[in-house]
Amino acid sequence: MCSSSEAPRRSVAGVVVRNGLVFVGRRKGGGCLDGKWEFPGGKREEGESDEQALSREYDEEFGLSIRVGRLLGESSFQYAGREYSLAALSASFDGDPPALREHSEVRWTDSAGLLTLDLADSDRTLLGFVLPLLDAGGR
Repeated sequence: MCSSSEAPRRSVAGVVVRNGLVFVGRRKGGGCLDGKWEFPGGKREEGESDEQALSREYDEEFGLSIRVGRLLGESSFQYAGREYSLAALSASFDGDPPALREHSEVRWTDSAGLLTLDLADSDRTLLGFVLPLLDAGGR
């Protein structure tokens, strides 16, 4: 069972769109999000900006240096009876992830494929920001 004391008050998610496809990862077992798909990112630590947190998370999870763009939007979600915020930031990187440390697999998917994935509930709240990017070809 996931403990509310472990849940972040604010998290960030990187929305990487390339050629009309969005990058998603499937979480490895052993945690609250076991097997769920997500827009990679994570908890913002004390003293970090959203941009710093997202860069750190991509480095930790994939060994990737990313370029963080603009804030696409924010959502809120309930977890263990508490409210949390999730910021969706555009991001980009070159090539493919050299490592999968927190994910069992990654993929690039279009809007139709994205809607069929078992997304984490928190990430599902970001679809209103993400789907228009895919329909617009990543602009």
